[in-house]
Amino acid sequence: MRDVLHIPFNREESIVIASDNSGAIGLKAEDVVRVPYEMVSYYSFRVAVMECMAAGAEPFAVTLQNFCGEEAWQALIDGIENGLAELGLDAVSITGSTESNFSLKQSAMGITVLGKTRGKMSEPKYSDQTKIAVIGVPLVGNELVEREEEAAPLSLFKQICSLTDVVTIPVGSKGILSELNGLFLNKVFSASEIHTSLDLLKSSGPSTCFIAVYPDGKKDKVMSLAGRHFYELRG
Repeated sequence: MRDVLHIPFNREESIVIASDNSGAIGLKAEDVVRVPYEMVSYYSFRVAVMECMAAGAEPFAVTLQNFCGEEAWQALIDGIENGLAELGLDAVSITGSTESNFSLKQSAMGITVLGKTRGKMSEPKYSDQTKIAVIGVPLVGNELVEREEEAAPLSLFKQICSLTDVVTIPVGSKGILSELNGLFLNKVFSASEIHTSLDLLKSSGPSTCFIAVYPDGKKDKVMSLAGRHFYELRG
């Protein structure tokens, strides 16, 4: 099951709503992970926009809920705009609000991405011809700071997401196996039946990787685009 809401808009279109939040990550003294706010919002935006696009929607608006303080606002906006630029989305509106009456001891923020789509995407069915890969590596917390080059680029996600007959879903904090088992209508996997060098249970909180499902005829194309970020899952 995808972590989005589908709201009927008219007879042809639906609004897709996806969101993400972040806590204890930023520049406050008691934050667990200390990174610039531009990076915090970029990766939170990344989660929400990938969910939105994986559901077949074209993003048109972003809302930002800022609990980091007024001084963090512009850096948070910059992180969102960096993500939009990487996706080539230049007509997306951004709005939001800052909690300015009270100061929190740790950083916190939330992002919502709204998109439009025609119809509702159906979930795929698994068969012997189904091929599955993970693009990117699951990373979270300080290891993302140290190994950011292993995260799948947003631009790569857009390329693979746009391929016909290819279904994508970003991996979140519950890990690869959890996302995989929410994707197919007719198949549940156990960790022991999947062969890969990746940790299937590890958190990929900021969606540093995503799952791609494709027919055998698309494997070369997906591999070519993904390059070193390609990790096939074998049964």
